[in-house]
Amino acid sequence: MSAATCPEPTPAERARSVLAAAGSLTVTTQGHRIELIGLHTVDAAARLLLHNPPDGHLAAELAVAPHGDLAALVEFTDVAAVAVRERVRSRLTLGGWLSALGPKNLVFHPARAVLTEDDGTTLIGLDELTLASPDPLATHEAEMLGRLDAAHADTVAPLARLLPAREQLGATGVRPLRLDRHGLVLRLETADSHHDVRLPFATPATHPGDAVRQIHTLLARAAARPRHRRLPTRS
Repeated sequence: MSAATCPEPTPAERARSVLAAAGSLTVTTQGHRIELIGLHTVDAAARLLLHNPPDGHLAAELAVAPHGDLAALVEFTDVAAVAVRERVRSRLTLGGWLSALGPKNLVFHPARAVLTEDDGTTLIGLDELTLASPDPLATHEAEMLGRLDAAHADTVAPLARLLPAREQLGATGVRPLRLDRHGLVLRLETADSHHDVRLPFATPATHPGDAVRQIHTLLARAAARPRHRRLPTRS
């Protein structure tokens, strides 16, 4: 399908969605590499705020850094909610520096943003990143994909009927991989490889309930299709 008939989020929007949904990140400085779990927030301007970790390594480094700025690399890993082969969907790497924000918080100032996905690496402009909005389903996606996968026989398996026959050649299983306002991405796995296919919504979903309605519309379309060979429910 062409981009006009099968739209997808832009790289900047995907990066903002990773920022919005991530529960953890890794910070690398000259002296330390630290994983922070549940210790960051992202504001409306895509500004990354870090809550000072209990060990205080970052604050200690920052205290002796020239000009009060600490060069740092911040990495986010986007992992599929469903247990598929090669679960890492993307990695977002931000280069920049940290500075103090009050007695207990740090603020990260990005200088560059790089999004790495299966089909390559994209350098995202900082203005693009700031102006982009996270997908309205970003913080709900993991739960929604889990529910879809749990009801596989009633949801994902029928939806596979909407895929062109050529996409199903050699497939041994199909799983839900990604959900955004533009549609649902299914992963078809063969014995030694996989490929992903997008099922677009008729109109972009504006909230989770709207996405559920759109999925029901896809299921209705699938029910009207003739049945072909059924794919296994699990790879």
